[in-house]
Amino acid sequence: MSLGSHLQELKRKHATLSEKVEQAQRSPGIDDLSIRELKKEKLRLKEEITRLDS
Repeated sequence: MSLGSHLQELKRKHATLSEKVEQAQRSPGIDDLSIRELKKEKLRLKEEITRLDS
């Protein structure tokens, strides 16, 4: 897998996680721990994207 396609895949996963976080925050049945874990994964992806993009 080339670096460009890897970055695109990471960005796609990051966008998907953003949508999941937004949905979870609007859903009253989702606990804060689940939302926190989604946010941690989203941040990890963002950091990897930044690291590879520079």
